[in-house]
Amino acid sequence: MESVYIHLPFCKSICSYCDFCKVLYHEPWIVPYLNALVEEIKDKYDGELIKTVYIGGGTPSSLDAKYLRYLFETVNKFNLSPDLEFTFECNLNDITEELLTLLKEYNVNRLSIGIESFNQKKLEFMERSHTFEDAANKMKLMRKMGFDNINVDFIYGLPKESMKDMKKDLDLILKLNPDHISTYSLIVEDNTKIGISGILPIPEELDASMYEYICEKLELKNYEHYEVSNFAKKGKKSRHNLNYWNNNEYFGFGLGASGYIHGVRYENTRNLTKYINGEFLLKEEVLSKDDKMYNELMLGFRKMEGISLKEFFKKYEVNMQEVFDLKEALKEEELIVDGEYIYINPEYIYVMNEILIKIL
Repeated sequence: MESVYIHLPFCKSICSYCDFCKVLYHEPWIVPYLNALVEEIKDKYDGELIKTVYIGGGTPSSLDAKYLRYLFETVNKFNLSPDLEFTFECNLNDITEELLTLLKEYNVNRLSIGIESFNQKKLEFMERSHTFEDAANKMKLMRKMGFDNINVDFIYGLPKESMKDMKKDLDLILKLNPDHISTYSLIVEDNTKIGISGILPIPEELDASMYEYICEKLELKNYEHYEVSNFAKKGKKSRHNLNYWNNNEYFGFGLGASGYIHGVRYENTRNLTKYINGEFLLKEEVLSKDDKMYNELMLGFRKMEGISLKEFFKKYEVNMQEVFDLKEALKEEELIVDGEYIYINPEYIYVMNEILIKIL
């Protein structure tokens, strides 16, 4: 358990597409929430060496400096590796020299910025507001302050978005020259504003074409496509997220957070009152060996390099091919074996879920 995820659910406004655990910012809730967070950490954490910390939300940057200091002092109580990757999610509009100075003070060394788009119609649809000029200025400030590992999120596939719209949007994202780009095709979730209003997703053929273009374009710009939706410059892969995809254990703290410790996957309550009152847990599941191997495939095949057959055997003391029937997928070249790795053929990565269903 080398990774810690901490969830801050507070947002100054709610985006129309967001399905994450969030509540509208209300200052009287902040200190009770952070107090409860401290208690949950005391309950679960037992001095393990932590190599990655990720603070997400919600909108962590919505908190005032005094509350962030309280949070960071809590993080400093972990046994932190000298080589720590420390990620903090920011709303573009919250980025100031004061905030960046505070983050530097507490050794945050990776920023994740929820830009999503620069297309005015898309931004209105998502209920967000910023311009390319805003982002370019904030990017200059972040670089000036010494941040050299910056991720930006990019959403595509919105209703009425054309291929031309998407290409123009992606070109603007690339002009920012981020170190890492996380791409997301819009998913219409039932319990979001757009889901409730009956919005339908774009045709699958267009979505697939957009995905293919993004992969090709980012590769031309020297971004390594290392996971289905993630692209990184050399040395800038997300170590924290790779820990998830490698099916390793991790701590999850906070409202709605999930974790995986001592062979148990758990999910916290999404009820703020319960969480503040110390009723942290919603559900948990003790995983069998079969469950763990199942998750190994579900998560590991998201990585473009796939799964190490050697590591699989080391973890489970059995060959993967003896547990899962991979013959047909290998014969059809949906799966490829290269040395010690087995991975989904990049030509089929868009339909990876269908391949996984056949295998599992």
